[in-house]
Amino acid sequence: MQQPSIPPTWLDTAVAKSAAKHTNPIIQNCARSATWAADGRVLGTLASAAWIISRAGNLRQQAVANHFVATVALAVVTPKIMKRLADRTRPDRVVVGYDRHGVKTSGKPQDSFPSGHSVHIGAVVSALSWAYPDKAAAFWGVGAVLAATRVGVLAHWTTDVLAGLTLGVTLENAVRRFSGTTSLSSTRTPDASRAYRRDRRS
Repeated sequence: MQQPSIPPTWLDTAVAKSAAKHTNPIIQNCARSATWAADGRVLGTLASAAWIISRAGNLRQQAVANHFVATVALAVVTPKIMKRLADRTRPDRVVVGYDRHGVKTSGKPQDSFPSGHSVHIGAVVSALSWAYPDKAAAFWGVGAVLAATRVGVLAHWTTDVLAGLTLGVTLENAVRRFSGTTSLSSTRTPDASRAYRRDRRS
């Protein structure tokens, strides 16, 4: 069965052409270094390490680590399956001319949709924002920069990245609902729970 081809939108093309025109090897190297932070293997290693360390922590830390591991696992597997169902050529094969200005080719040519890195980012940032809501703005700021690198290195179209972020958030919320871990209030330590109740009364 032939995979459905997804053409880029006018926005995709405009942003990709601008990125290809205004980039250079220094920008490309910096962006590619930054984008490794959202690589599935890197996140898998970090999630596993966090899970192991959390076993010596309190119930809240363990709950956060359990959720993080499950979220990362689902976020890594899902885009791999989706890429098999969709056919979209990466922008680095389409809009980059003979003078590539340091742009390298990324992955398989037809694996543009969705951006796997962006799925990872959306899922992880959503999970961290749930666990540490007071730092949500910072998490999303860093996540947006990392996601933008996928457009900057011309590995993905803008809509690949937006779809990936949306899918990542959706997957993280699904993990929460499926596991029943919608709130961390029940996992507070006794001292934290008493302090929380005092704050609520005051």
